[in-house]
Amino acid sequence: MSNLAVANQYAKALLEAISKPGAGPEAGVSAELALAQLDQFVELMHSSADLHTVLLSPAVTNVAKQKVLGKLGDLLGMHRQLKNFLYVVTRHRRLDLMKEIRERFQALLDDSVGIVRARVETAQPLTDAQRASLEEALARITGKQVRCGYDVDDALLGGLAVRMGSTMYDGSVRGQLEGLRRRLTSE
Repeated sequence: MSNLAVANQYAKALLEAISKPGAGPEAGVSAELALAQLDQFVELMHSSADLHTVLLSPAVTNVAKQKVLGKLGDLLGMHRQLKNFLYVVTRHRRLDLMKEIRERFQALLDDSVGIVRARVETAQPLTDAQRASLEEALARITGKQVRCGYDVDDALLGGLAVRMGSTMYDGSVRGQLEGLRRRLTSE
């Protein structure tokens, strides 16, 4: 089974655990809070080489790892359900997939509320009005609410490129020139 498939299973399990009746915001952790706490944990785990080594080392026992996770969880104010989830991930030696699990969890949450995430690359920074217009156009295309992340890429020359999942919309000058080159060389 691929790492992405395994990460997806853990993300689904987490979403199901926090979505159970009686596990709502008053009794448990909300999906948004779980995502924020996962973000904190993943960032901390990847920013500290020592922590990363301890949590992923087969030489360190699961009991010792769970003690470290418990202390970290307390310091971060992590909800009990999320700490328990991390204990399960640790027991199954899948902490190396935490970044992928977090990404799949975000995707499952987005899908459950009808949100699509897009990555937009532009040659120049966009104004707020241009961003709003682009997001409205993408929402019309997808029929869903679109949240965009923006990057400036000097190699584009002009225009923009949008990636939503596995779909790429390339309206960049570089993309148009590449398409023209392919047509000319195939004839």
